[in-house]
Amino acid sequence: MSTSSTDGDDSREAADGLLEIGRIDRPHGLRGEVIVSLVSNLPERLSPGSGLVARRSGVADEVLVVESSSPHQGRSIVRFAGHDGREAAEALRGTLLLAEPLVDPGALFAHELIGCELVEVSGRSHGRVAALQENPASDLLVGEQGWLVPLRFVVSREKGRIVVEAPEGLFE
Repeated sequence: MSTSSTDGDDSREAADGLLEIGRIDRPHGLRGEVIVSLVSNLPERLSPGSGLVARRSGVADEVLVVESSSPHQGRSIVRFAGHDGREAAEALRGTLLLAEPLVDPGALFAHELIGCELVEVSGRSHGRVAALQENPASDLLVGEQGWLVPLRFVVSREKGRIVVEAPEGLFE
């Protein structure tokens, strides 16, 4: 089972079911390119032809189509179709980028884990998952009661419920 803390993203789920996958930080250059910080761990979200919902305060949502993108110092330089020139890029500063969740039955997505009941294979419930915490060895499920459970202990996930095979003493 693969894990994805951001997408499908670490992304946060909006009320309309879209996931926040990144943010436009600032313009880059004079031809309309922008610097984008992804919160998704799926760089293909910025593949040419991808449509992303742009959400900014006081402006109706619009779909931005990626014309080109390339990695740049841990972020990406992106050009959106129809947004040419520095002025057009400046108007996009601070814009949230959202997209539909991707369907991957083998992946665990943060927005699907938070709020789920955590149950051991024995059937013992330990309450609900409050958050997901990044960790180099294995991301951690954080319980409302403060417990931490590595994602590698997850054996199955059903709607509203996560089943784990945890070593003895983990919840003590």
